[in-house]
Amino acid sequence: MPPLQNNAATPETSPGAAGKPSARPRFADVGSRYYGILLASMAVIVILSNIGASKGVQFGPIVTDGGFFLFPFAYILGDVISEIYGFKMARKAIFTTFALSVFASLSYWVIIALPGFTDDYGIAKQHALVEALGPVPQIVLASLLAFLAGQTINSLIMVRLKARQGERKLWMRLMGSSGVGEFIDTLIFCTIAAPVIGIVGFGMFANYVVVGFLYKVGVQYLLVPVTTLVIGWFKRHEPTYAA
Repeated sequence: MPPLQNNAATPETSPGAAGKPSARPRFADVGSRYYGILLASMAVIVILSNIGASKGVQFGPIVTDGGFFLFPFAYILGDVISEIYGFKMARKAIFTTFALSVFASLSYWVIIALPGFTDDYGIAKQHALVEALGPVPQIVLASLLAFLAGQTINSLIMVRLKARQGERKLWMRLMGSSGVGEFIDTLIFCTIAAPVIGIVGFGMFANYVVVGFLYKVGVQYLLVPVTTLVIGWFKRHEPTYAA
C-alpha cells in the first residue's frame, strides 16, 4: 500500500503575501514509523500533564501546577509534526490526543466509581484516588479546549510561515507560532482550571496566567536550538521527506 499523502489543498500551499504562489513547501508522508512515535509521545505527555495539573504548586511567590514541567514538550512535538508532516497531519495528531485524553478521563471516572474494599486501607485508598483523580475531568476539559485551540493556531502559523519561507528561518517559525499558541492555551486553561486547583482572587489568577505563559514560552524558546536539531534529524531520516 503506498504511503498516505498530504492533500495539496491545505494551508501548506497557500499563496504568498504578493498573491503569487510561493514555492511548494516540503513535507513527508506518514507511512514511516516516525509519525506514530511522535503522535504517541504527544498523547502520553498531554495525559500525564492533565493528571499533574490537578495539583497546585507554589515556589515562593510563583504559582503554577504539577504539570508545568511536562506540557511545553507537547508543543515542541507539535512543532516537529507541523514542520515535517504539515497541517493536516498535525491536526490529526491534535484530535487523536484530544480523543485519548477524553478516554483517560472516562477511565478515571470508572475507576473511582468501582466498589472498593470496605476496610480502613480500602477506604483510605478510595479517598486518595478521589482526591488525586477526581478533579481531573475539569482539568481535562480545560486542557483539551486550551490544547485544541492553542495547538491548532500553533500548527497553522508554522505551516503558513513555511509556505512563504520554505526551509529557511525555522527559528522564526518556532518562536512565532509558540508565542501565539501558548498565550491562547494558557489563558483558556487557567480560566477554567483555576477554581479546581485552588487558585482564588485576581492577583493569584494573574500570577498563574503570567507565570504559566512565561514559563512555557521560555522553555520552548530556550530549546529552539534543540528543536531545530531534532527537526533536522527527522528531515534527514524521514524516507519520504522531499529532497
